[in-house]
Amino acid sequence: MTLFEHRKTDNAAAALNGRGNSAVVPALSLPPRYNEKSSLFETDDDEDSDKPSAILSCGTEKQTTGHSSGWWQGDRNMLNLIALTLLSAMTRFYKIGRANHVVWDEAHFGKFGAYYVNHTFYHDVHPPLAKMLVGFSEILTGFDGSFTFSSGQQYPENVNYTFMRIFNASFGVPLAPMAYFTMINLGCSPNAALLGGLLICFDNALCTISRFILLDAILLCFTAMSVLSLSGMYKHRKSPFSVAWWKWLFATGVSLGLVTSSKWVGFLAVALVGLYTVYELYDIFGDEESRAGSYLLHWAARAVALIAVPLAIYMLCFMVHFSLLYKSGSGDAEMDSLFQANLQGTGLKNQPLDVAYGSRVTIKSAIQGAGLLHSHVDTYPDGSKQQQITGYTHKDQNNDWILKKVHGQAYGNTTETVEFIRDGDIVRMMHERTSRNLHSHQVKAHVSKRDWEVSGYGLDETYNDPNDHWRVEVVEERFARNPERRLRTLTSHFRLRHVTQNCALRASGKPLPQWAWGQAEIVCDRRNHVDDSTLWNIESHVNPLLPPAKADELRSPFLRNFIRLNMAMARSNNALVPDQDKYDSLTSAPYEWPIMRLGLRMCGWDDSKVKFWLTGNPVVWWLSTLAVVLGPVQMLYYAVRIQRGLSDFASFGEWERHLFATGILWGGWALHYLPFYLMGRVTYLHHYFPALYFAAMYLAYIIEWNARRITGSVLSPTAKAVMSALGIAAIANFMYFAPFTFGFDYPAKELAGRKWISTWNIYDTPK
Repeated sequence: MTLFEHRKTDNAAAALNGRGNSAVVPALSLPPRYNEKSSLFETDDDEDSDKPSAILSCGTEKQTTGHSSGWWQGDRNMLNLIALTLLSAMTRFYKIGRANHVVWDEAHFGKFGAYYVNHTFYHDVHPPLAKMLVGFSEILTGFDGSFTFSSGQQYPENVNYTFMRIFNASFGVPLAPMAYFTMINLGCSPNAALLGGLLICFDNALCTISRFILLDAILLCFTAMSVLSLSGMYKHRKSPFSVAWWKWLFATGVSLGLVTSSKWVGFLAVALVGLYTVYELYDIFGDEESRAGSYLLHWAARAVALIAVPLAIYMLCFMVHFSLLYKSGSGDAEMDSLFQANLQGTGLKNQPLDVAYGSRVTIKSAIQGAGLLHSHVDTYPDGSKQQQITGYTHKDQNNDWILKKVHGQAYGNTTETVEFIRDGDIVRMMHERTSRNLHSHQVKAHVSKRDWEVSGYGLDETYNDPNDHWRVEVVEERFARNPERRLRTLTSHFRLRHVTQNCALRASGKPLPQWAWGQAEIVCDRRNHVDDSTLWNIESHVNPLLPPAKADELRSPFLRNFIRLNMAMARSNNALVPDQDKYDSLTSAPYEWPIMRLGLRMCGWDDSKVKFWLTGNPVVWWLSTLAVVLGPVQMLYYAVRIQRGLSDFASFGEWERHLFATGILWGGWALHYLPFYLMGRVTYLHHYFPALYFAAMYLAYIIEWNARRITGSVLSPTAKAVMSALGIAAIANFMYFAPFTFGFDYPAKELAGRKWISTWNIYDTPK
């Protein structure tokens, strides 16, 4: 049995021959090029399968043997690498400082970088790594953080925006070289790998997005690193625990940590690596030669390299993020009060720790976005028509409350007679500016109809109403040293339970109508939720009778801050939904991306201003779309034939290698593209770019794979002609659409000939 040299020989042969009996494997009737002795289909079990001169799945053929072949292969790879690197640098850096104004999302990410220069805390939907790198580029230029990066604003002379763009473009340069070596690792010939690199190097969209102060070049670079490392794992899968295997395994983990720390879309790369790893472990489990100890080591190695390492990098980025942003800033409200107290400039740290009767406090909900307990003179338009109680996210004197005893009881007002509030005490809360008491009664809430309304009622002591009374229930104390169970500033999480109705004060998470200025609804929860919606904490505390807290009593643990910030990012991401009543020319739907139905104007469209139009290279985009659509159809055709006992392959190894390469390249495209159909958030053209990276490589791969099957050799004149023609066409189209990439300062109407599709808004409104 010499036809299939694979460790699953019997099962593979049975599958290929459509028989359950694998004891005898009849020879397949194949064309001469599928001769079993042909080196074209040597299996990966051969010791030299990873050497440059070995035969690889896309069809690298041994032209000669001996030392000269290996030298030429390595020399050619180096020449291709140098060529792709130089071409990438030329296209990314050419006239990069031409536009001296803030272009598109430079208004966001340039400003975020400035926050690191100024050390002020901010909030954004993305993890911090890529933005910290933007900030690092600004520090390298000596930027003082004073420029605001307003959209369209001209850069002043003291802001070296050209260097900042070059720094970001440097992450776009390695894309083509990494694509080249990814395809080499997957078994493609240097010709196909070079074609894949050229398609990525000369794509207008990938080039344009790399030339500004944005996060996308950094994301794409780390995505490319991830798939390159994964291809290295695949290449060395037959030599586990070797030095090369360990190198690629940990390189994959590091890459995943970097890409997920830049944008959450990086978790799609994690999914790709995860699926490959699950299959690989399943495959090893079925190996009769695999021992239990070795199999457990496979699990342990992957757990450390692919889970622990990425997680450590992800958390380390947030640790650096917190350490750099130590001043109060625009993002304070997204974090809890204890975190804010540790920022410079908040004023929350120099306040008393233990809360007493007579203290003036602000009370914050544990629900992110609900804000502080608030009231104002406006009344409810229906229901009780009493004073409104809402949640408000901004600092305001209408957030201030005085904690008092129940009606008819007094409390001490000297240092010697001060009375602290403890767990289980019943209190009355008076709104300082209006003197109304926090009140609830059996009137339905205005949005959450199943709960009771909360209102402001009475004038301090004028109305002796038991519906003004609330019991303090301390649920969580951040520091254990509180034997008397006192209510504490910042560190105590507590519930306020209505004494009469036994319902808990709750932020429903729903906005009130415009008559309440769209502020958050506050209700009395009849269903007694035990989640964060009924938890509160004292944020600010003023009481002249009490000393300020000690610094070590208000520490905010990193893990708590890390979880809190990630939850805030998730909430902000979920809020990025399209406005159905508003037309936005910048947005686009996922179905429009592969066919290039729309482009994107990156700046103002004045005739004399330098303008950029974000669009792809039609040769790359349209042909790669055709490849990712027809490729699976072709695979299904061959799979059906195999199941029917008809084989088009000389060995199962050949088919398996095609499955692996397709799984990584086509699978990477699918995982980075198809999930956008399930997302409710607003989407833009640049969301397709990571998927395009995989699609371009898959196009080069599938062309070579089919050329070999048709002509019998990837070195045939026909195969070379097809790949050369495609590469030349891609370069020609790149040059034709170059004004959109490098900018033009004349009327867009002069480029009317480049409007190939009526929906392209090059010089008019899209149809």
